[in-house]
Amino acid sequence: MLSVYLICVGKLKEKFYKDACAEYVKRLSAYCRLTVVEIPEVKLPQKPTLGEITAALAREGEAIRAKIPPSSRVAALCVEGRMRSSEEIPQMFPAPGRSPDKHMVFIIGGSYGLHPSIKAEANTQLSMSPMTFPHHLARVMLLEQIYRAFKINEGSAYHK
Repeated sequence: MLSVYLICVGKLKEKFYKDACAEYVKRLSAYCRLTVVEIPEVKLPQKPTLGEITAALAREGEAIRAKIPPSSRVAALCVEGRMRSSEEIPQMFPAPGRSPDKHMVFIIGGSYGLHPSIKAEANTQLSMSPMTFPHHLARVMLLEQIYRAFKINEGSAYHK
């Protein structure tokens, strides 16, 4: 069974996001070993300078990097990433027995995104949309797309 990691900067606070994520975590348990890792978002002042933001992203990047298991295929969610259809998402996953990658890792940054080094080190940069979404909503949307990917692969009617 494939191991899927979702590494997120920031903690879910709102009950409706927690409930939605819990539903997809439950659904995904039949298809993969899902691990959700929350990295604390570095606290910044109300109006941070570019230097403060860059330093915070670097610290978050170090924490993210420490949580990526070896032999992983990594997808960083970022605005400059490539948009993919739901049908293309399953192709991002390592093929069992045909890939040296044992884990699929998705990374969602915090309010200021991801450090450039994390994006550069990722196998794939993935954009969900040209629109801006709260990173907590992006987590729900990504979990749904991961679930949809498994349903597509099994030929289920879930994906219409």
